[in-house]
Amino acid sequence: MLVTHFGHSCVLIESGGTRVLFDPGNLSSGFDSLTGLDAILITHQHPDHADPATLPALVAANPSAVRYADPQTVAQLAERGDAGEWSVIGPGEKVAIGSFLIRGTGGRHAVIHPELPVVDNISYVVDTTERPGAFMHPGDSLYIPFERIDVLALPAAAPWLKLSEPVDYLRGVAPRIAFPIHQGVQSDAGRAIHNARIDEMKPEGTAFTVLEHRTPTEL
Repeated sequence: MLVTHFGHSCVLIESGGTRVLFDPGNLSSGFDSLTGLDAILITHQHPDHADPATLPALVAANPSAVRYADPQTVAQLAERGDAGEWSVIGPGEKVAIGSFLIRGTGGRHAVIHPELPVVDNISYVVDTTERPGAFMHPGDSLYIPFERIDVLALPAAAPWLKLSEPVDYLRGVAPRIAFPIHQGVQSDAGRAIHNARIDEMKPEGTAFTVLEHRTPTEL
């Protein structure tokens, strides 16, 4: 599987001629020039995962791409009417997109603070014909899927995270490979510290790698 990280939580995966983009948000960059996408998938409504300023142009440049998101995000996009038609995907639901089978799981965003409302958040598990659980993008959650995951996009830093939590989550999922996402809120020094600690404490059998920005990488 070819994986391209556009910073923060925006990730493009490609396999068997199918191209799927996750979470084009306002802390990511470079995704706005993409064409030929088969799908655009959003985990939840926050603008660092679904940028209202760039979504309309991205959708217009990829008119054949199917678009899925959690129920609350789909409702918001429908109210705005400026980013095309979107379909709801919920926990336990699945959709075939080219060579991928996309499965929705999880359902809720991590708690930021007890006084703030908890919004919908769909985690995505992607199967290929060769490998179930080939990829997982959990969005802003630490949902453990209780199945073998090959490549994990690991939330590594957020207002709702402390360092021990991505470490414990990585140990709980125990993928073959993990790469950090959701680090747009950190300085370069902060990212280096976080990533070094996560790498030191990763579970046995898991490789932890930082993807170069906008560089397709075979994982």
